[in-house]
Amino acid sequence: MQRKLLFLLGALVLIFVAIQLVPVERSNPPVVADFDGPPEVKTVLKESCYDCHSNEVRWPGYSRVAPVSWLVAHDVKEAREHLNFSAWGTYEANKQTKMAEEMWEEVEEGEMPLGKYLLLHRDARLTDEDMAILQRWAKAEAGN
Repeated sequence: MQRKLLFLLGALVLIFVAIQLVPVERSNPPVVADFDGPPEVKTVLKESCYDCHSNEVRWPGYSRVAPVSWLVAHDVKEAREHLNFSAWGTYEANKQTKMAEEMWEEVEEGEMPLGKYLLLHRDARLTDEDMAILQRWAKAEAGN
């Protein structure tokens, strides 16, 4: 029994070490056209959104350890594809308006920032004041 347990433990350690060799893309491409909205909005976005939705991601230590690294890299890739504040200035005005409205909807519904992100990044949690800032900005963008 003890021999089987040692074999199993050794196999698990070997698998863990082996998966560390799987390459993971953790890059920050150059900022193309950064968000240039009101400073108070940008402050909120930098604190709560930029770690996934920009090319200025602060890759934490756990993003270098598989299999967590795979999840983090995947989430950042998807987030950038949907909305990237480092390319905000390249979006047409109507797309910026739509993105601002969608962003506010996600925040209002509690979908953003992601709950799993907030588990380790409590400082990214949006306060009532932060939410009010984003709501006013999104409404102004939509012309309401």
